[in-house]
Amino acid sequence: MHIKYIKLLGLALSLSLAGCGIFGDKVEESKNWTAEKLYAEAKDELASGSYDRSVQLFEKLESRYPFGAYAQQAQLEIAYAHYKQGDQAQALAAVDRFIKLHPNHANVDYMYYLRGLINFNDDMGFFSFIANQDITERDPKATRDSFDAFKELVVRFPSSKYTPDAIDRMKYLVNSLAQYDLHVAKYYLRRNAFVAAANRAQSAIKEYPDAPAIEEALVVLIKAYDAMGMVELRDDAKRVFTNNFPKSNLIETYGSKKAWWKFWS
Repeated sequence: MHIKYIKLLGLALSLSLAGCGIFGDKVEESKNWTAEKLYAEAKDELASGSYDRSVQLFEKLESRYPFGAYAQQAQLEIAYAHYKQGDQAQALAAVDRFIKLHPNHANVDYMYYLRGLINFNDDMGFFSFIANQDITERDPKATRDSFDAFKELVVRFPSSKYTPDAIDRMKYLVNSLAQYDLHVAKYYLRRNAFVAAANRAQSAIKEYPDAPAIEEALVVLIKAYDAMGMVELRDDAKRVFTNNFPKSNLIETYGSKKAWWKFWS
């Protein structure tokens, strides 16, 4: 019985060593590949969704052939692979590294665009405050970072092929940020924190004057001033509102017409 156990153990160890050998051969299969071969294989892995494997090959390419266009392109592709993998931290680090090393690269505009996309995708959870989370607990940092990255692309590379899409995304992000401030202002208003409500509404109006949310932010500002007895400021805000939104439908939103005009009196 004891001898049989030793034989089985020996067989298992042999199989384990053989497996290591096979794995080692697989890892080293690219040992003698040229830069062109490494790049082509890495791109194939990337296209097939094998992001870990593509990053490994791109890193091998960069370490073995550190000079020349292939190494620079590998750095760019690594950033994209991390982005596709959903690894925000690694993707942003790779983008920042590329921009620092190659500020005048022909494709550096894409890196600024990718930086915006990375944060933009992170922002997809931005509106999760609609379900179950107090929106004052959420920090829209990714949204602001995304906007700043797209803005830098637009300013630095106005003729870039990525600029039109960046501008469209910036418009969406501005609306998102204004809407966020509006929700926070309304949150304070519902809790009778009128100073905080007025400050947050003012912030939205000042920072995002063209956003659709400004219409309602002005209403919040008027209601906050009215609640604090600040009649002159309330009336100033009222004039701004009527001048900019003469056909506003917020009468229905904020209650009956009778209640609305009572509020305005």
